[in-house]
Amino acid sequence: MTAQRQERNGSRLEIRFRPGIALIIPLAAVLWIGLGLGVPGGSPQFAAQAATTERVVVNRFSGVAIEGYDPVAYFVDGRPMMGLPDFEATQAGAVWRFRNEGNRASFVAHPDIYGPQYGGYDPVDLARGVTYAGNPRFWLVSGERLYLFGREQNRDAFAADPARVLREANTRWPKLEQDLAQ
Repeated sequence: MTAQRQERNGSRLEIRFRPGIALIIPLAAVLWIGLGLGVPGGSPQFAAQAATTERVVVNRFSGVAIEGYDPVAYFVDGRPMMGLPDFEATQAGAVWRFRNEGNRASFVAHPDIYGPQYGGYDPVDLARGVTYAGNPRFWLVSGERLYLFGREQNRDAFAADPARVLREANTRWPKLEQDLAQ
């Protein structure tokens, strides 16, 4: 913070009573428990399962897949690149964004090749029997397929032995995918 903002807002170390926050926190805890999500701060694995109920990972407010990143760019540019609203396509109930018309056309012709495997869920977590949304910033192209990972450590574990992880993920994915559809 700048010195002027610190003077205006007070030091960050200063603890002040805020009535709005004091009322929101208990209400959020009651709502969290009431939804059957367990104790706040409890098992993050359970929270991830409850939050992922689609076959393709999408933003639940916009319907955009993989946070708006262009899935073809991982192959063409070798890195994640944001797609543009001007170049969109709908596939598997999700809106996909692309950097240009060529990337959009490639994806529409071959969504099984360019789309993230397992609908964008982390294959390492799938191998453990858990559906956890992948992060488009933690990715790997392996065997000419795109995989997204929830954590950097999962990407590294996958890269160390992709055959083992894919074998286990492929075994568990049909059941997990069926559960996501319900």
